[in-house]
Amino acid sequence: MNHMSSVPADNRISVVIIAQDDGIRISAAIESCKPFADDIVVIDGGSKDNTIQVAESLGCRVFSNPWPGYAKQRMFGVDKAEFDWIFLIDTDEVVDAELLGDLLKVKEALHDPAKAYSVFRIGDFLGKWMNKGEYLVRLYNRRIYGITNSLVHEMPDVASSQIVHLDGVLWHYGFRSISDHMTRFNKYTDLEAETAFNKGKSFRITRLLLRPPARFVQKYFVQGLYRKGLAGFAVAVFWVMYEFLACFKHYELTKRRKKIEIVDDEQTEQKGETSYVVQ
Repeated sequence: MNHMSSVPADNRISVVIIAQDDGIRISAAIESCKPFADDIVVIDGGSKDNTIQVAESLGCRVFSNPWPGYAKQRMFGVDKAEFDWIFLIDTDEVVDAELLGDLLKVKEALHDPAKAYSVFRIGDFLGKWMNKGEYLVRLYNRRIYGITNSLVHEMPDVASSQIVHLDGVLWHYGFRSISDHMTRFNKYTDLEAETAFNKGKSFRITRLLLRPPARFVQKYFVQGLYRKGLAGFAVAVFWVMYEFLACFKHYELTKRRKKIEIVDDEQTEQKGETSYVVQ
């Protein structure tokens, strides 16, 4: 890893990557981090391809941990990191030259551990880059912040007032195929529904009816995906499907709980009747 003599010891950065069956793309993610990383940790969830071998050949420290969920896997990786400043990156992401330059500059001045740094991530779809990206906190100090223990969208728990935006782009090569996209949507909407259900949120028919079309308007018109041709239209439609599935799966979980409660009530009543007869 890179060890810059001009950088204070407390400013050294550990890169943490969670991986599984992504030997084809993980090398690009690792190589893009090497210039600013003092330590790269890869947590493998049980790959059956050459992910572990590729990571080890590039000098990473690799640990195997059976997949426990996104947040717990990332927490596991943070615990294995050598240094307190953590940079999070996925196997299908790449740091661009401008972002690398800003990271190197920031690294020399990491004086305030309460500050966290976000990067601008842009994803691809059907060979086109979607111009509407998002800022995500990826560089933070683990002594101050932890990872939110959520089923999906796990992030460092940082107040917005403490976040500094970095220049440049984190390219997200997330598109593999339509089939893979649907598989991941199915998994993520499962987690979204479970999260809402576990938090005790009530199912609302208005959310099911209004949120999917509202998301299409937001993505296609407000965020300008209409400029991306068929690829942009497809992304907007997929977001409609995502919202519908997340809402309807929440409904399914709610109905399932009500059925269980009804069965429990009936069993309780039957036990009560039996007890009365015996007396």
